[in-house]
Amino acid sequence: MTSAPLRFGLVGTGYWARTAHAPALASAEGIELAAVWGRDPRAAAGLAADYRATAHEDLDAFLAAVDGVAFAVPPYVQAPIAATAARAGKHLLLEKPIAISESEADGLVEAVTEGEVASVVFFTLRFRAEMRAWLADVTARGGWIGGAGSWLGSSLLESSPFNTPWRREKGALWDIAPHVISVLWPVLGPVTSVTADAGPADVSHLVLHHQGGASSAVTVSQSAGQAAAGFEAYVWGASGRSAAPTGTTDPLPPMRTALAELTGNISSGRTEHECDVRFGRDVGHVIAEAQRQIDQRRRAGELG
Repeated sequence: MTSAPLRFGLVGTGYWARTAHAPALASAEGIELAAVWGRDPRAAAGLAADYRATAHEDLDAFLAAVDGVAFAVPPYVQAPIAATAARAGKHLLLEKPIAISESEADGLVEAVTEGEVASVVFFTLRFRAEMRAWLADVTARGGWIGGAGSWLGSSLLESSPFNTPWRREKGALWDIAPHVISVLWPVLGPVTSVTADAGPADVSHLVLHHQGGASSAVTVSQSAGQAAAGFEAYVWGASGRSAAPTGTTDPLPPMRTALAELTGNISSGRTEHECDVRFGRDVGHVIAEAQRQIDQRRRAGELG
């Protein structure tokens, strides 16, 4: 006897919701894409119709119709709705960063804990099969004392579908630095401190210190242009140097993996995951501290 599929609702109707979340939810085993809510009711109705789901304008009615919620909205929209959903007992597939405000991130963790719900934050790289194989190898080998990572993107180009208001406001530091940090973290250890500075446009440079003594450097930008765009990372130690795979850009396989692990935890009653809301909060705290330092340097430069 098979169990009924878990009913998931999708919060968001933009490009990422349409190209990643909705098709992944609709094709994931054990999941029914049952409901859609968006800030634009007409867009929500259109997306819901594409997948024979129900569009909701009332958030309470939306939450009452589902077992879990997947988010594809800016972090300042995600955080309060996700906290409400968690307190209502709904499991969460979150986007990074989980929030901009540290207090909202902490509050979301509290809501997930109080609601005893499962959560997964979609750090895309961490759910790619080739990246997982590399992480398993370098973690098993150990002995790494340093690393570096960069992600140069082009989403701030006018032609990019990712050129959205929150990305223009917060830049690569908030949008893609979390991805790079999420890869270095399990190999070199949790980040204990960060030193940050900014370059031109939205370029951000981070020096990370990790628990256990390792250190790493991260550079990110979303205004590098298509010719320079790309991701790379490596770790090094006495045994040599190991580079992370660059991987593919198709979001559907890693998204389906994230959903499969979330539904597996829901079925087994587990609420913890290596990329759960607590990990999302911890990465977010690093980003927030980096932002504080960059802002301080800019103010000092203006005063000087």
